Amino acid sequence: MTFDSLYATLFTAPLMLPLLGSLLTGVLIGAEREAQGKPAGLRTHTLVCFGSALMMLIAARQISWDTSMIPGTQIVSDMSRMPHAILTGIGFLCAGVIFREGLSVQGLTTAASLWVTASLGIVYGAGMLELATISTLIVLAVLVALRVMQYVLPAHSSLRISVVAQSGYRCADLAAQLSARKLRPGSIAMTQSTRSVTLTTTVTQPKRGLDLDALCAELQENPLVKKVSLDPED
Repeated sequence: MTFDSLYATLFTAPLMLPLLGSLLTGVLIGAEREAQGKPAGLRTHTLVCFGSALMMLIAARQISWDTSMIPGTQIVSDMSRMPHAILTGIGFLCAGVIFREGLSVQGLTTAASLWVTASLGIVYGAGMLELATISTLIVLAVLVALRVMQYVLPAHSSLRISVVAQSGYRCADLAAQLSARKLRPGSIAMTQSTRSVTLTTTVTQPKRGLDLDALCAELQENPLVKKVSLDPED
């Protein structure tokens, strides 16, 4: 390795354009995730996209690797192995940004953005710059434009309601209180002991406009109710 070889590599378009494209793609997608305060943001997406493109460039140039082989040895390379390895490895990183709290699951969109960022890096590394550029614009449109649509379209989520009450509190009592707020409960599960009863059900609620504090207070107005738990699911 010499300074001249480094200089020549720096201005080799088939090498530098995929790397620069992957770098820009990672920055754009990562910036959107960073703006949303997600755990995997600007640096993570940039490194994932750049690393995927770099590994694909290396795999595509195996013939130039400096290796010592027995005379007459022939290397048979399967290019499909590298994308498989990259996407398998990125799966572990994606799993690290998904977590569950009660019925609420967070991080699915960020995990998907990491996976598609790695895929875009693979496309850049394979030399398909036009396809990678168009795909980047589509991904950004999904992350940004569809977020706006979520606020326009009617949205609903599930709300898990658990009520611990004294014996004598029945499923019909819970159903009546929920119906008063125009909430339609699903099947109600009951667990009864000698002194108390626990009723659990799931209702569909609008994501915006339901006052959980008021609902909890109304359920506790019944003198038999001891405890109320509300667990939203996104």
